Amino acid sequence: MDTGRRLCRHASLCSLGAAAIFFIYLNWNWVSSFPPVPPSSSSSASSQWEDPGPYHVAYPRNYRYIMDDTPTCNTETPFLVLMVHTATGAAAARDAIRETWGSEKLVLGRSVETVFVLGLPGGPDAERQQEELRQENRQHRDLVQSDFLDSYRNLTIKTMMMLEWLAARCGAASYAMKIDSDMLLHVRNAVRLLLDPGTATDAYLTGLVWWHSPVLRNPFNKFYMPRSAVAEPEYPPYPLGMAYVMSLDLPAKILSISPRVKPIFIEDAYLGMCMRLLGLPPTDPPEATMFLVDPEHPLSACSLSKVIAVTTTSAPQMRSYWERSRQPGARC
Repeated sequence: MDTGRRLCRHASLCSLGAAAIFFIYLNWNWVSSFPPVPPSSSSSASSQWEDPGPYHVAYPRNYRYIMDDTPTCNTETPFLVLMVHTATGAAAARDAIRETWGSEKLVLGRSVETVFVLGLPGGPDAERQQEELRQENRQHRDLVQSDFLDSYRNLTIKTMMMLEWLAARCGAASYAMKIDSDMLLHVRNAVRLLLDPGTATDAYLTGLVWWHSPVLRNPFNKFYMPRSAVAEPEYPPYPLGMAYVMSLDLPAKILSISPRVKPIFIEDAYLGMCMRLLGLPPTDPPEATMFLVDPEHPLSACSLSKVIAVTTTSAPQMRSYWERSRQPGARC
């Protein structure tokens, strides 16, 4: 009997020990997945901003552009500027866009320009990657690069640098669209929406708007946000970061109030926080089918005829959709 009790006790202790080790392992992986956000390469950046921790983003407003010789908004004033957020190593995706929807320069009589927004490459081969980016830009002159580390945790910095560039360079344009490099953009449908008499020309922000989006408190979730960073149970309404359109009065307005909103790493939610302080909610698109984040592939001809921006799974799929969307029979 005593031997049985000892064995039972031993088994229980082993089970508890294994559970504790498993919890520590999970917790370590969770913590290690949130590395500190690297500061700007300029020496003054870290001295002007405290350690942001894993949820806030160091944005000391003194990053600089190290690649910015594109003629966009310099030699002409486009109606719509497409700001494509891209990873430094995504040259194939950029080429696919240049050969498809990024090649559309005159749509419904309006000028459209495309630039790619990125930060610095990281890792042991960063200098090689940077030299490849220089060569790519010498050929295409469509890269806008700033001196922050290009990473998922720094997407808010990338968004704010995009707004700074638009405010400084493209104030005379009508609209800008932020879009990710894995998206299909139906440029004609986007321009058609912006030319509609019912579309506002000022204080306009639209996309796939998330209303009443909860602040996630599960520490094992990718988008976990503690109450110390965001106290409210819901984020203000914001357009999903995959693709959204704004009138060109907004970048300067957002930048003017952004010092009063401490940036978080979820870039589209942070945009919504700034818009709330401005008292300017985003606008739902006229049709829910215009912005699709998780569609069932393959898309039908009817869906392609209605969509403005849709997430794709590969560059070949995006090319195929773009070619189909330009065919006369792509209708419902």
